Amino acid sequence: MRRRKWMLWIWSAILLWSAAWTAAPTYDLVITNGRIVDGTGNPWFIADIGIREGRIAAIGRIRPEEAARVLDAQGLIVAPGFIDVHTHVEGGIVRRPTAENFLRMGVTTVVTGNCGGSWLPIGDALHRLQEQGLSINLATLVGHNSVRRAVMGEDARQPTPEELERMKQLVEQAMREGAVGLSTGLIYIPGTYAQTDEIIELARVVARYGGIYASHIRDEGNGVLEAVREAIAIGERAGVPVQISHFKVSSKKLWGESRRTVQLVHEARARGLPVTVDQYVYPASSTGLETLLPSWVHDGGRAKAVERLRDPKLRERIKREMIRTLRDQGFKDYAYAYVAQYRPDPSVNGKNIAEITRLVRRKASVEEQAEQIIEMFLASESRVQMVYHKMNERDVEHILRQPFTMIASDAGVLEPGQGVPHPRGYGNNARVLGRYVREKALLPWEEAIRKMTSLPAQVFGFWDRGVIRPRLAADLVLFDPERIVDRATFENPHQYAEGIRHVLVNGVLVIQDGQHTGARPGQILYGPGKR
Repeated sequence: MRRRKWMLWIWSAILLWSAAWTAAPTYDLVITNGRIVDGTGNPWFIADIGIREGRIAAIGRIRPEEAARVLDAQGLIVAPGFIDVHTHVEGGIVRRPTAENFLRMGVTTVVTGNCGGSWLPIGDALHRLQEQGLSINLATLVGHNSVRRAVMGEDARQPTPEELERMKQLVEQAMREGAVGLSTGLIYIPGTYAQTDEIIELARVVARYGGIYASHIRDEGNGVLEAVREAIAIGERAGVPVQISHFKVSSKKLWGESRRTVQLVHEARARGLPVTVDQYVYPASSTGLETLLPSWVHDGGRAKAVERLRDPKLRERIKREMIRTLRDQGFKDYAYAYVAQYRPDPSVNGKNIAEITRLVRRKASVEEQAEQIIEMFLASESRVQMVYHKMNERDVEHILRQPFTMIASDAGVLEPGQGVPHPRGYGNNARVLGRYVREKALLPWEEAIRKMTSLPAQVFGFWDRGVIRPRLAADLVLFDPERIVDRATFENPHQYAEGIRHVLVNGVLVIQDGQHTGARPGQILYGPGKR
């Protein structure tokens, strides 16, 4: 009898253990049959990927019965989630935390706070975002323009020693709160008034915390060579890695000179300075209308700018300087400048300044176009967003080929149907893969994906992302290499990319069969000062 009871106990234990084993699969999700491009630049291979608790748990041959769910990736490339290191999502991510335009072109992580503009204080903003929940991972730089404005307003002068010390304190606070580095926007107000030594002092603070210096350089047109040299000099004197934003040549007179700007980066790297660049793959940029006015016009803020523009003598001087700059860059008029969003009159969205001038003023001389720009600036209380067709495709391709070039959109979180924004915010990554890899064979799949994954992860210190390896975060994108394409155009930009089948953020499907699931598994990625 005792032996019988003992045997019954053993069998009960076995049955309970078996049931527990059956109820708890090894993996939350297994991706099978995919062609894995792991982000390192290595050739693709075939394997299964097992995901557990938001991380890659195994790579190899995995039995389907070990998974709670199986995702068949037959015919698809499985890559690390793309990391977009140059975005401007400060306002949009709060209104639209699903960040669908990024996810639907395969981006799982964004770096914001670029071009000198960021949240302040950063710690409070990141905490609110984490509480709100995001569909995408997010990191931020601290913006020099935001710091300078907080201490000095928009005055065109150099800081006093006390003001410089206060700026350094704000940068240090931001680094301790999790910023990944310092950004500058040296064509924007008030950053354009800063001398190189001011930036070096702030960059030295960042260097102590293991951060990076990311710069929208002082001139991307006729002065681009000197501006690249300045960015490199800041990195060398401050002892900090340099990231040059949206690397380009934005002057018709200098088309083809990317060979020289690229050479400056190669030379700096040969000297031992870690310099990288990012790029969107379109021959047009996008920024505000105010950049067409001389920078001195904005000294002291918008109210002062309006006062100067309403002064007849100053207005004539301003127009002469605008036209001289236009001609110096090799353009005969402002037909290259298209309105993306103009709130006072949305009917002009998508039209260029020459067209708008002809409609409004019945004539379109370059003098009348300059006058129209001034009137539009005065009529708008907020920024007039523009698209500037000032670049050459050969320069775009030459920059794209460089091993230190990352892919970045320079976009925000977009709302479908609002304005006529630059198409890069919907199609940048898909355009690289569809146009420059599949159609033009400018790069192999492995190299293009490296530029979107392990390279930006390395540059910004996201050491648990950017590569498909066990124990790393399960940020993954599954796309059809035969179908991936950007649909967004300059004329009709509000179109999502095609061919992105599934996207996972921290092991959770946020894009499934091309549709957003509503999930918000994104994380805040903090810089080394916080960690």
